[in-house]
Amino acid sequence: ILRETLSKRGVRVRTGLGKYFRHVDKNRNGFLSQADFKEALKVFHLEIPEGDFESLWLILDDSKSDKVDYGEFTRAVFGEMNEYRKAFVRKVSFAYMKLDFNKTGSVPMVDIRKCYCAK
Repeated sequence: ILRETLSKRGVRVRTGLGKYFRHVDKNRNGFLSQADFKEALKVFHLEIPEGDFESLWLILDDSKSDKVDYGEFTRAVFGEMNEYRKAFVRKVSFAYMKLDFNKTGSVPMVDIRKCYCAK
């Protein structure tokens, strides 16, 4: 049900939902509680009957931890990336690793300037 609703609503809802989930994830661990997940669906007007929600939650929370991994949620709802996107992500990841000299997870502008010339 959720996949059908999201496919009808388009990319904007998908991206907005992702941003909302990251915003709600206060401790930045990549997990959402059942209440946060339910609230997110409500905010984006993705009404799911209670029985269907419980079934969805049981599928998403397969570890029975009372929380859902956001990455698992996106794969369950949106499916796996196609080969073109996977290849693109690999290229971007490789480029990022080259730029992140100190392996800090962020790249200051000074490091980008060392590797990139816009001329």
